[in-house]
Amino acid sequence: MRDEQMVETMRQLSKSLTPRALDDTLRSITAAAVELLPEVEYASITVLHEDERLETVAPTDAVLLPVDAAQYELREGPCYQAAVDTVHVISPDLATDQRFPRYADVAVAAGIRAQAGLLLFDAPKANGALNLYSRNVGAFEDFSALAALFAHHSATAIEYAREIHNLEEALRTRTTIGQAIGIVMERYKLPEHRAFAFLTRLSQTSNTKLRRVSEEIVTQVERQSNQL
Repeated sequence: MRDEQMVETMRQLSKSLTPRALDDTLRSITAAAVELLPEVEYASITVLHEDERLETVAPTDAVLLPVDAAQYELREGPCYQAAVDTVHVISPDLATDQRFPRYADVAVAAGIRAQAGLLLFDAPKANGALNLYSRNVGAFEDFSALAALFAHHSATAIEYAREIHNLEEALRTRTTIGQAIGIVMERYKLPEHRAFAFLTRLSQTSNTKLRRVSEEIVTQVERQSNQL
């Protein structure tokens, strides 16, 4: 890819990946990969969770679900290796790639002939890799520079989305706890500080997070109101 084409691709990518909710950001990344990157026909994201569970998110086509699942089961393939080993992995010809002998049969049977796995994020509780698929042998041979730039821009978008998610989650938690305090104040005729202390004791004695205790109280009251 010529320099001017790369610059234009990055300009379009930056325009596509505006700050938004996390799920929307992940979907926009895979959609942008198919739209903007040469020879990419399908894309998905693999998330490696803290408990070592692997999950496919934001696939652009249902054909990828069994293909990704095969990589997780066999523990081989570009997307598996990128997520687990936190590296970029490019395979221009899966059928002859000796790194993935078992997975190659599955991929070729599904019509996938070339694949790239790009590390997106390496966090304490989860790793993520962008999976790019092509039906053309030889795809992604001259892809390293563009892949690195795309992954960098995508990782930045994910970081923005995480910040938004954390802020929204904090706001929801604060709102729920506030509602629970109000319920306890009314039910037991307590001032605010004692109502909060009551919730804290419930949380400690039940070994349950304060947010969860508050959610249960609010849900119980809502359920009772609906029954009236």
